Amino acid sequence: MAQVTYPCYWQKKDASGHWYWIYYASNGKAIARSSESYVAYDDCQRSVEILKASSLSAVFYDN
Repeated sequence: MAQVTYPCYWQKKDASGHWYWIYYASNGKAIARSSESYVAYDDCQRSVEILKASSLSAVFYDN
């Protein structure tokens, strides 16, 4: 098994056998989790790919 490096996404199965991801920051702490679980691994993987591709998206905030 490969050595885990941070930051990273970790894909796991929940108690019902559905896939979800957790994002770990560079300090190894979990800071985000998928808002839903996925029946298919590929759907979970696609969710991670969408997030990674949005890293250059604008950030908006309230004053």
